[in-house]
Amino acid sequence: MENRQKLAGKKVAILLTDGFEQVEMTEPRKALQEAGVETHLIAPKGGEIKGWDEKDWGDSFPVDRTLDEANPDDYDGLLLPGGVMNPDHLRMEPKAVQFVRHFFEAHKPVSAICHAPMMLIEADVVRGRTLTSYPSIQTDLRNAGANWVDQEVVTDQGLTTSRNPDDIPAFNRKMLEELREGIHDRQHA
Repeated sequence: MENRQKLAGKKVAILLTDGFEQVEMTEPRKALQEAGVETHLIAPKGGEIKGWDEKDWGDSFPVDRTLDEANPDDYDGLLLPGGVMNPDHLRMEPKAVQFVRHFFEAHKPVSAICHAPMMLIEADVVRGRTLTSYPSIQTDLRNAGANWVDQEVVTDQGLTTSRNPDDIPAFNRKMLEELREGIHDRQHA
């Protein structure tokens, strides 16, 4: 109950586009909402976005705010679901990259799973940070200056990362813990 009270009234932006790995959004979002956190799906376009469910298209979800409408100052944290297509398309959107970078500049908690750290590379926020991801992008992260490790979940001064959907329970626990802690002075861009 005490932990729920610490998170009541907080808001988290979930940045995504078509092709996000569905379970990497739905399960963390459910954990956030059960903890009393308000969540908003933020996407480059309005209407609906479509998830990817392992090997085929998944469900559609209504967008709460477009990138043009969303103000990162309104949020206490950021969640970046993975999927191969999702971050690959988002990193081509300058507004999406700047949206991510803003959370680091404001020292707010950021959580990224699976292929989502590709957005962190594009936002130039991984240099000197320890994190994990889906193994196929470890070289990209190392080349961008990150210390990549193969662990279920890694936290580094407000940045929480995990490798894949199997890691979601540990990812959710750490994501909520970092959000409870709030501003991390050593979180940086």
